[in-house]
Amino acid sequence: MKNPSKFSVLSAAAACLAVSLTACGSSSPGKSDVNGATGSEAVTLTVGTFNEFGYEALFKEYEAQNPNVTIQHKKAATTNEARDNLTTRLAAGSGLSDIEAVEVDWLPELLQYPDRFADLADPAVEGRWLDWKAQAATTADGKLLGYGTDSGPEAVCYNSELLRKAGLPTERGEVAKMLGTSWDSYFDAGKKFKAANPGSAWFDSAGAIYQGMSNQLEKVYEEEDGSVIATENQQVKDTYKQVLKASTEDGLSAHLKQWSDDWASGFQTGAFATTLCPGWMLGVIEGNAAGVTGWDVANVFPGGGGNWGGSYLTVPTQGAHQAEAKKLAAWLTAPEQQIKAFTAKGTFPSQKEALESSELLGQTSKFFDGAPTGEIFAERAKAVDVTPFKGTKYFAINDAMQQALARVDVDKSDDAASSWDKFVTAVKSL
Repeated sequence: MKNPSKFSVLSAAAACLAVSLTACGSSSPGKSDVNGATGSEAVTLTVGTFNEFGYEALFKEYEAQNPNVTIQHKKAATTNEARDNLTTRLAAGSGLSDIEAVEVDWLPELLQYPDRFADLADPAVEGRWLDWKAQAATTADGKLLGYGTDSGPEAVCYNSELLRKAGLPTERGEVAKMLGTSWDSYFDAGKKFKAANPGSAWFDSAGAIYQGMSNQLEKVYEEEDGSVIATENQQVKDTYKQVLKASTEDGLSAHLKQWSDDWASGFQTGAFATTLCPGWMLGVIEGNAAGVTGWDVANVFPGGGGNWGGSYLTVPTQGAHQAEAKKLAAWLTAPEQQIKAFTAKGTFPSQKEALESSELLGQTSKFFDGAPTGEIFAERAKAVDVTPFKGTKYFAINDAMQQALARVDVDKSDDAASSWDKFVTAVKSL
């Protein structure tokens, strides 16, 4: 028996979740006080996250302030792994952490089951986040199901050593000018790089480039009424073709699947010169490129501005310590803590007060050659003028799209046309 594809696993998990949660009722209503007293009784809180949230030092700080609290951190390697775990255990009715991190792309699925999560609305946190950030986690009847952690304004990170070898500019401002403000100018710069340095690629992954481009579209896969437009959306088709042309015909891609071991090691081997870089990617790059010099970040993004990712902390109602979990989630997502998380891993704040903080704006990164990362990502955040609509099927459809791109860019098992046809079939099967 063949192993099911990742898309099949995701679809099955989503179906199981829908059936299980529709059939069962709520546990407790989950309304709790954000300032609930810890008391003296010992409590262990589990926190499930993924990738890099920058919370390790914060957990220790919270435990020091609350000696009766012990925090157990469960960190998934990828968002897909975290989502699979959450949907499976949510449907089972047990096994979730007291706090579960949720990525914005699969948040809409969970909003269908508000009774599975504590209502986190509280006067103490009202107005804490950017309006769009809070609204995305709010149900139609006003329940707040997640506290916003970071947002993902995008810049471009680059390996200055590879640019230098190709005879191209390396200083941040000059690199920004070279990359330009359009996707055409970004790809044109890549062609110049490739001509001078044929042994290395311009970007890491067609899937990553597509993600950056599609995040600039107002509607990608669904209308607000739930109808699926993914396979007819001309903007999606054009983006798919443009990315794969750059990858295959122009030879600009390193043909790596983002988050794979090969992709991670590519930072060590100089496999590519640039990668799209939301704030939270800084920590990922620093970890993967440990010991490598030359990585930097330019205050520019093709197409203007873009936001990729950003997460929330939720409190599942199946947990035994909801009041304590809510208190910890509120503390972790307070402006002061989010600035510390940005310092640790580059997770750019979504809290209004943090965005105006001189402490944030003064942040620099030693690893990225002293880049003024606070200032850069604050400006990148201001450049974001589109927040794509993401419906309940967004994650599954986007996963099918990423597989379509990988078949051409990474696996080389299909050409663009045949892989698109498989994408259409996958979308119809949802």
